[in-house]
Amino acid sequence: MGVLSASEASGARTSHLLSRSLGNEMFVNVDTHEHQVLPGDLFLLCSDGLHNLVTPREMAEIATRHARLEDAVQELVDLANQRGGNDNVSVQLIRIRSVERVGMYRGRPYKLA
Repeated sequence: MGVLSASEASGARTSHLLSRSLGNEMFVNVDTHEHQVLPGDLFLLCSDGLHNLVTPREMAEIATRHARLEDAVQELVDLANQRGGNDNVSVQLIRIRSVERVGMYRGRPYKLA
């Protein structure tokens, strides 16, 4: 929401509290974003047990260094554990292999040749 900067949020005394979740309230605001995805792109989804102990730059460097995603995940978990590992660490890496080209015409998607 932009109320706190990223550094203020990470240092807040309530940073360990869950502030938004599915099922917490009758109505949930969900953030959505659209991004162009290309073959070779890599997505990293992780819990706060990783992102509180490993910087985004370190995550990107480790995730892109390994050919096998399992090796990258293991190194990320090991690094978080070496730095304290005081919270659960969950990591999911997804590499995009191919993308179906799709266009839009009058609000309807269609495959591009």
